[in-house]
Amino acid sequence: MRGFLVFLLVASTLALGARFAPEAAQAFSRGTATITTGDRQLVLQVERARTTEQRAQGLMGRRSLGPRAGMVFEYASPTNGAFWMKNTLIPLDIAFYDVRGRILRTFTMTPCRTDDCPLYDPGVAFRGALEVNAGSFRRWGVKRGDRIVVRAR
Repeated sequence: MRGFLVFLLVASTLALGARFAPEAAQAFSRGTATITTGDRQLVLQVERARTTEQRAQGLMGRRSLGPRAGMVFEYASPTNGAFWMKNTLIPLDIAFYDVRGRILRTFTMTPCRTDDCPLYDPGVAFRGALEVNAGSFRRWGVKRGDRIVVRAR
């Protein structure tokens, strides 16, 4: 009987802990994003957000991002919409690109901790978006019309 009570206590503690645990972090697949700008190619190591849950999580809560690292938000077909920086701790650049990988529009986005965060909307349908550290696109000379190619690792 005592063994059963110990089991019951442990099981109920684990069940309550699981009930109140924060959402599990999404596991992202990895790959590369090659940006072609002029006669130069820049290869970045990226995490790939491919599901609705992964895209919703994005880089929220991250405290840093490597200098040649980023996150790619991939969609099965062109989509319309906007990004925001709610609960994102680091400033980021974002490039929206079309089905051919051509960059349609870029923004520099600032962290936001309220529900009244600005929206970053390219104003056109896009196939994906690449986020990197803020200021990177300017330093690298990345602009509208340049090309992004994403590959799985």
